[in-house]
Amino acid sequence: MADHVRIGVLGAARIVPAALVRPGRSSSSVEVSAVAARDGERARAFADHHGIPRVHDTYDDLLADPNLDAVYIPLPNALHGKWTLAALAAGKHVLCEKPFAANADEAAVVAQAARASGLVVMEAFHYRYHPLALRLPEVVAELGDLRHVEARLSFPLPRFKDIRYSLDLAGGALMDAGCYAVNMVRYLGGEPEVKSARALLKDEGVDRAMRAELLFPDGHTGTVVTSMWSRSLLRLSAKVLGANGELRVFNPFSPQHGHRLTVKLKGHRRVERFDRRPSYEYQLDAFADAVRHGAPFPTTADDAVATMRVVDDIYRAAGLPVRQPA
Repeated sequence: MADHVRIGVLGAARIVPAALVRPGRSSSSVEVSAVAARDGERARAFADHHGIPRVHDTYDDLLADPNLDAVYIPLPNALHGKWTLAALAAGKHVLCEKPFAANADEAAVVAQAARASGLVVMEAFHYRYHPLALRLPEVVAELGDLRHVEARLSFPLPRFKDIRYSLDLAGGALMDAGCYAVNMVRYLGGEPEVKSARALLKDEGVDRAMRAELLFPDGHTGTVVTSMWSRSLLRLSAKVLGANGELRVFNPFSPQHGHRLTVKLKGHRRVERFDRRPSYEYQLDAFADAVRHGAPFPTTADDAVATMRVVDDIYRAAGLPVRQPA
């Protein structure tokens, strides 16, 4: 390997500049080296605009490029598993956008392939690499026995032809935004059982909003709330209640755009704030460190399987179909 990680991009998706291109420019450990897209002209225009040196005609051509060490996969949800497996077969490390796969069974297949390959496979929950997220378990430990864990992520997406509303592409509010909230309650509260769920539908089988009630083995409860179109237009928060007090976080999912951690313990209140460096930069640093030096990281393929199990169980509890690969 060169002295930096050479990454190729499968797809000229809207998330790529924020998640990879701009963080890559500020990194001495990463080079964004190539892109491929279904539309060759779009790929070339994307490469020209963002200064990416090589364009491949197909995804397979990009995976066969011997001058790439890793790939970033920002494709529709239903394609994540397929192309992560293809990348591993080509000997490439993988940074895959969330959700990791269409469902838990597919995620488990990918996780098994990742273990067998010895390659780095990271799910792109970028918020987990920000100092705010790293601080949260320390604060949770101050709260004593847990009573309730809650995460909410809602934003308006009135473009109803957007692929994030496509059942065939494993879309829905829970898959797109809610997987963050599911990951958050697992991170702070442990592994839950889904007790009930209720969805608001965009189309048959496709949730535009979802609320789920959870129960954890130690007896504390949990709630996940998410939407892409509902009366709750914008909510970005997490809350943990314990015997000694409570933790509340405004915007734990993209803290570079403003955040606040408020802790109340035994009648005392404090507010903690953290730097505004983008969470995507922290994530890319961690990915490069894992590839180059074998450093451990939290959003592993096995962790992704656990998140997808909860997502699947929420869909079942809401009477909706578990998502399927394309």
